Amino acid sequence: MKFASLRLIARDVQGLVGFYETVTGQKADWLAPVFAEIVLPGASLAIGSAETVALFSAGTAEPGANRSAIIEFQVADIDAEFERLGHLDLVHPPKLLPWGNRTFQIRDPEGNLVSLYMPDTEAARARFARR
Repeated sequence: MKFASLRLIARDVQGLVGFYETVTGQKADWLAPVFAEIVLPGASLAIGSAETVALFSAGTAEPGANRSAIIEFQVADIDAEFERLGHLDLVHPPKLLPWGNRTFQIRDPEGNLVSLYMPDTEAARARFARR
């Protein structure tokens, strides 16, 4: 099995796509007026309008309702990314977590929690080198 993508459902698809284009530095591929993908190494971030939910099963997802998932991006330089993105809806500035990652978090325009991190300790760097 291959993890392929994470899909976010948005009230404002263009606004959310613009946010993630800024965060990732990648332009989105608009596959339909209500659906775009940002293709990254490892997986894609898909963003669809609320109207796309009905294509699967009406009412199964809703914009801005997530409080259980954190969207994470591994970066090479957490301080440079904080300088670049720290002006966005900041949850917390860079800090070291017990498992060795240094991270900061922001919220996207739909309220989803977004974490940028880098392995900072020797053990964390070794763990990611095996992947």
